[in-house]
Amino acid sequence: MTVTATREAGLERTEAFVHHGVRQYAKSRNFDFGPGNHANVSVLSPYIRHRLILEQEVIAQTLASHSAGHVAKFLEEVFWRAYFKGWLQHRPAVWADYRRSVDALVAALEAGNELLDRYNAAVGGNTGIDCFDAWSRELVETGYLHNHARMWFASIWVFTLKLPWQLGADFFLRHLVDGDPASNTLSWRWVSGLHTKGKTYLARVSNIVNYTDGRFNPQGLSMTAEPLTEDVEYEPQALEFRDEPLPTERCGLLITEDDCYAESLAAQLRPSAVTGGLAIRNRSSLPVGIEAFNFSSSAIRDAVDRAGRLFNVETGYFEADDWSENLAEWATQHHVNAIVTAMPPVGPVADALAVASHTLSRYGIRIIQLSRRYDRETWPHAQRGYFKLKKQIPAIIDRLELDELDPVMPQRVVASDETRLSSGG
Repeated sequence: MTVTATREAGLERTEAFVHHGVRQYAKSRNFDFGPGNHANVSVLSPYIRHRLILEQEVIAQTLASHSAGHVAKFLEEVFWRAYFKGWLQHRPAVWADYRRSVDALVAALEAGNELLDRYNAAVGGNTGIDCFDAWSRELVETGYLHNHARMWFASIWVFTLKLPWQLGADFFLRHLVDGDPASNTLSWRWVSGLHTKGKTYLARVSNIVNYTDGRFNPQGLSMTAEPLTEDVEYEPQALEFRDEPLPTERCGLLITEDDCYAESLAAQLRPSAVTGGLAIRNRSSLPVGIEAFNFSSSAIRDAVDRAGRLFNVETGYFEADDWSENLAEWATQHHVNAIVTAMPPVGPVADALAVASHTLSRYGIRIIQLSRRYDRETWPHAQRGYFKLKKQIPAIIDRLELDELDPVMPQRVVASDETRLSSGG
């Protein structure tokens, strides 16, 4: 599969799918026809995940050509991504605990034991389960898997191979070009019976045979899927969107892999310089896949180049585990005391910004995070199950004013008692 990490490519793919694929999406989307043969789905997820294209743009273009009823399933899938982000935003401890579990499990692998042998067989595509081994190789080689294949893979990983779900989620996050901390972590938890308590997903031979068009007929799959359990209960916290005024002094614009559409800041911001910061290596202590790394890096470079031309300013780019030193040097070089960036959801970018903000504050440098309207409209409805958000989709679409493509602005975060109750708490 070839996906070019530019906004232009994302817009072209959106247009092609809207005109030639979306009407058949509901009927054909569950079929996995193999590597390089994913024309039955949109393959827009790498672009949306990096916000090379915005959710509003995809929704608007779809509804401009089709009635909502004919494309309802596709629109729901777009909002599923917002649901996962909002749910995790209410429960950042889930992400923190997942990261700690992965670190502990990686340490166990490094000690060398029976777990290491089983893990290596799984990620190397050497389990003897035909579909699983093919998907493992496809993931590493292409950076992509069909969504149905991801569910089957996770189910086999957990219930047949009896491997820790956190290591499977880490394997996906390191290699997927659309690797999203929220969607990935919570999908693995859902398959395992942790997201919706007691509800698991079992990979069945008949289902795999049917929806891979007979390419696979796996043997030895578990016939049961006993839900995993955990001792902790994650209660939702109040959302905190940033409410900071735009700087009146000289400022710089920071672009990250979580948001690569800086042009939507143009009406409100005139930065003195633009730089891009890559945090993808912070996804894991294990190596990140080359396809995932290249896509994220290229997406940021495309965004930085576009912003540099738009604002007619000098541009830069850096990769680092700790962003503090890079941002401090860049801010000093360009004589800026404020760095503006789009507010990232829970994940490696947000982690990197939290550390950098604390360090830079000592030098009088502020990091100002601007939230997107789409997130403010959707996340408050993602406290519990997806269907609380689903019921709100028509009203959200109406409020988004989809003909406007300048949805980034500072907004006070609110999760008042009234908001929490109305969003399904």
